[in-house]
Amino acid sequence: MERVNASLRRIPIWLVYLIGVLPAPVWLWLGATGQLGVDPAKVIEHRLGELALQALILGLAVTPLRRIAGLNLMRFRRAIGVLSFYYVSCHLLVWLVLDVQIPAQIWADIVKRPFVTIGMAGFALLLPLALTSNNWSVRRFGQGWRRLHRLVYPAVLLGAIHFLMLTKGFQIEPLIYLGLVLVLLAARLPVTRRRTAH
Repeated sequence: MERVNASLRRIPIWLVYLIGVLPAPVWLWLGATGQLGVDPAKVIEHRLGELALQALILGLAVTPLRRIAGLNLMRFRRAIGVLSFYYVSCHLLVWLVLDVQIPAQIWADIVKRPFVTIGMAGFALLLPLALTSNNWSVRRFGQGWRRLHRLVYPAVLLGAIHFLMLTKGFQIEPLIYLGLVLVLLAARLPVTRRRTAH
């Protein structure tokens, strides 16, 4: 694992951002060129939402992976968080601009459709985290910055529930995501931490 960690330390952060942002324009290009079927907006919307959830879960897994497996991704955690918000924002923009389009319908969906309400609540929790994901905010808020960024825990859980609720019929994939989130949140409980430390 030390060799893997040494290799990871040689990866520049800007490269993580560069590779991380690429899937969104690729999916938009596929949709614009007619390669995503009869409803490309829905395909893009769902794919970007899934990428957002995957990035959020990866960010949640950084600490347990270091503690349990010895894999150190700590230097990438902020980039993973920023990319998570990027994909949540792209998912939301596609829903607003390409899917719903009518402003009155947007508010009606937020109020009347529970999975949309939950998704928007998750986005609202992530917004202050994205705005404070910079060195100035870390210095300005001190220990309060860490407490604020614990909002990511309910945000990820809401994201997994949002994905589960919008899925039609019984599908195993959203259940796997929800299970991963619950396991990773449980790994952060004080009792679990003490057990894995021995």
